[in-house]
Amino acid sequence: MSFWEKLLNAIGSTAGNALSAVVEAIRTVFEGDPETRRKVAFSVAIIALSAKMAKADGVVTENEVNAFREIFEFPPDQAKNVARLYNLARQDVAGYEAYAERLSSLCETCTQNCPVLEDVLDGLFHIAKADGLIHEKEMAFLQHVAEIFHTSEERFEQIMARHVSGGGDPYKVLGVSRQDDFPTIRRRYHGLVYENHPDRLVSRGVPEEFHAIANERMAALNAAYAEIEKERRAA
Repeated sequence: MSFWEKLLNAIGSTAGNALSAVVEAIRTVFEGDPETRRKVAFSVAIIALSAKMAKADGVVTENEVNAFREIFEFPPDQAKNVARLYNLARQDVAGYEAYAERLSSLCETCTQNCPVLEDVLDGLFHIAKADGLIHEKEMAFLQHVAEIFHTSEERFEQIMARHVSGGGDPYKVLGVSRQDDFPTIRRRYHGLVYENHPDRLVSRGVPEEFHAIANERMAALNAAYAEIEKERRAA
């Protein structure tokens, strides 16, 4: 049985319940299969947070829904099932904090700056900027989620820099200082490329459906490094 079939079976077995009940059911439905349970929990939680993110500014736009589809690819024949879960999350009275807490608990080995949760934040930023800018309420949403995820302020700013309209500070994107020499910056860049390769996301439990997150992040890292390299050569 495929990952999607297991996820949809979990949803089907709890039809009519709130999404929080769906998330809780995953704990027992996939008992004995921790890897699949982690992937399913990740998927359900990010669907919930994505739906809440799209509602943060009070209006759910078509661009935001399309942005969700860009980071969460699924088989065409499963579109109705995913839409059902997405709409259930949008209508659920439970606050987004509950879903963020559940997702945060997946990082059992990290107390701060969990890579999996950074993947989630990247996805949420992608949705937030879909209508051309990140609204104040959306930014507050993202900052609060980051706090629940135990993401440091420095790391949050680094993530945010990747999504700033027109391109953020390339040094901040790479997490380096303007005072660093170029060999140091190059080592940092290569380390980030290794850490953020799409295969690395899969290895740390992020479903393959979210590969668009890694591709967008890699593009931002490459652009930042190219800009710094051009600047240093011209100096």
